[in-house]
Amino acid sequence: MTLGAVLTAIVTPFAPDGSVDEKAFVDLMGHLYANGSDGLVVCGTTGEASTLSTEEHLRLVELAVEHRPAGASIVASTGSNDTRHACEMTERATALGADAILSVTPYYNKPNRRGVLAHFGEVARATDKPVVLYNIPSRVVIDLPNDLLAELAQIERIDYVKQANNAGLAPVDGLGIYAGNDDLFGSVLEMGGCGGILVASHVVGPAMRRMVDEPDQRAEIEASLKPVFDALGVTTNPIPVKAALELLGHPVGGLRLPMVSADEHEREVVRSALAGAGLL
Repeated sequence: MTLGAVLTAIVTPFAPDGSVDEKAFVDLMGHLYANGSDGLVVCGTTGEASTLSTEEHLRLVELAVEHRPAGASIVASTGSNDTRHACEMTERATALGADAILSVTPYYNKPNRRGVLAHFGEVARATDKPVVLYNIPSRVVIDLPNDLLAELAQIERIDYVKQANNAGLAPVDGLGIYAGNDDLFGSVLEMGGCGGILVASHVVGPAMRRMVDEPDQRAEIEASLKPVFDALGVTTNPIPVKAALELLGHPVGGLRLPMVSADEHEREVVRSALAGAGLL
């Protein structure tokens, strides 16, 4: 199967007591699929995976697989800076029925090139599904330059990269390219890439779907969405998108520390952008 062009990195809803709100998660899944998403990335950065327990993390993958409509894809984010843990999570998410694995560059311990190659080689051996590399140097300290991505593409099952380094956006031999930032989506589509792993599709999914389906209108649609993209970057993701979802009537709750909910200024920036887009 193909993973699809519009993949939404779904937020993790929390109840008032801080527990995972499974009903809100399933409800939000339904909304996203009805509004342009081909699939979901579960327990990624936007899903606050770093503050989920292993049991919570795998339960969300299980729920996503169970409740997806026919033909929709589920990409399980299972990356870690501990290769053993990344492999264990990859194996377990695969067993739960995920269609692909998203695996972030190991953070904090800052492996060298040989370490990166060894790490992703082990991750790829832990699954029989496609692996999507996740290059996001703003969060993990190190970058995966395109020559290293091309070398990683030679590892069996490493088939895609979520590119969140705008400066590095370019075709890579052997890898399908997914936009890792919303403002790269149009550029990736124009260069013949696979699509995007997106955040703004939580709130402007139909318009982002049109960017795929109506290429002649792509630039115009993208320009109209720029204020929303900018507002969702007013502070650290996923703070703004959770504020946006609440404003639009989707009860996704707060965030787990050290993330905090949007303050009055941030919330007003988001509200203004949604109003300007005709969503409120």
